[in-house]
Amino acid sequence: MEKIAVIGAGVSGLSIAQCLKNKYRVKLFEKDTRPGGLIKCDVVDGNLYHQVGGHVFNSKYPAVLEWFWKFFDRENEFTKTPRNASIALDNGLMAGYPIENHVYMLGEKTIQAFIQDLLNLSKRENSTPDNFEEFLRIRFGNTLYDLYFQPYNEKIWRRNLKNVPLSWLEGKLPMPTIEEMIFNNFNHSKEENMVHSSFYYPKQNGSQFIADRLVENLDIAYNHAIETIQRHKNKWMLKGETFDKIIFCGNIKDFPTIFKDSLNISSFVEPIKALEFHGTTSVLCEIENNSYSWIYLPNRAYSSHRIICTGNFAVSNNSGTQHTGTIEFTDQMTKDDIIMNLAKMPFSPKYLTHKYTKYTYPIQEKTTKNLISDLKKEVEKEQVFLLGRFAEWEYYNMDAAMLAAMNLAERI
Repeated sequence: MEKIAVIGAGVSGLSIAQCLKNKYRVKLFEKDTRPGGLIKCDVVDGNLYHQVGGHVFNSKYPAVLEWFWKFFDRENEFTKTPRNASIALDNGLMAGYPIENHVYMLGEKTIQAFIQDLLNLSKRENSTPDNFEEFLRIRFGNTLYDLYFQPYNEKIWRRNLKNVPLSWLEGKLPMPTIEEMIFNNFNHSKEENMVHSSFYYPKQNGSQFIADRLVENLDIAYNHAIETIQRHKNKWMLKGETFDKIIFCGNIKDFPTIFKDSLNISSFVEPIKALEFHGTTSVLCEIENNSYSWIYLPNRAYSSHRIICTGNFAVSNNSGTQHTGTIEFTDQMTKDDIIMNLAKMPFSPKYLTHKYTKYTYPIQEKTTKNLISDLKKEVEKEQVFLLGRFAEWEYYNMDAAMLAAMNLAERI
């Protein structure tokens, strides 16, 4: 059997290793002391703490669902929960999510303006947007853009939405028709047709449970940060071992240094350096009891863009005396700034702890997809493969990362 080294034991690395382990001798190298990458969780004073986000599972891909449930007991290890997301607007108003289905909750003037927007949009339905701002205005109108879409998305991406290419968010953009928005408001429809209108969540240990299960029966070396991979005859050498193939699931920004002169990628070095990204400051808080799963925060009065009510995902996520949630800020925040922001926010959040993760959101420009595609073609000639959110610079959710791993496994 050929030997494959997988660099990184996040969702992508764990998934590809599981997909290939029966056909190859696969060894994972992970720089941390445990698996999980961005889905890792801690326990703080008896409360489960998602270090980044609030990862849940569902998928629109039948192949991913079939593959995933081979590893888990759906009935006994997971709960299936309806998603109850909401939007906290100014003056304490809570609107349903997605907002385009719940305009009837927003007051007479907003409803009238939205109706006028839809009438205007119906006259130019075939307009083609060139960027994220144009997409949102053409799809939802100026009223919802100004009230929600612009302030919310600018908090996340910290950039003018005209500079956000649509290719970056492909597959993640809402695409309701005018007729659907009218019907959903008349009918007071909920988000039942969306993929994550319900989701599965582990009864114990959150998404860390998923990582811990996926690492079972794999050969993995922890505390192994990979600094150099060298060519050795027709094989690859790292940490004193030789391998036939390398699957790189780390950060592409480290790629040129790790491979140094072993790959012909000098023309890619500067473009890789120029790739932009955002980090996330995730704050574990005690919050008021509520029925929500996600609360979106377009209000510009504070910097956070959402509250993930992880305490509602599983009973075991809370200690006996606290109800918790994770509040997210784009990029690094000091504790003083966090405390100042929490004092303004709904649901009376009280600080418990926080963590800053430098790399959470890759940002694509119009040329990024071609850059990564060309790099893949070049390095795959030498049996080196890129996989994962920051290896491919793709905004993957957990199930999309699993699908990418399954597709690469078939291709290899």
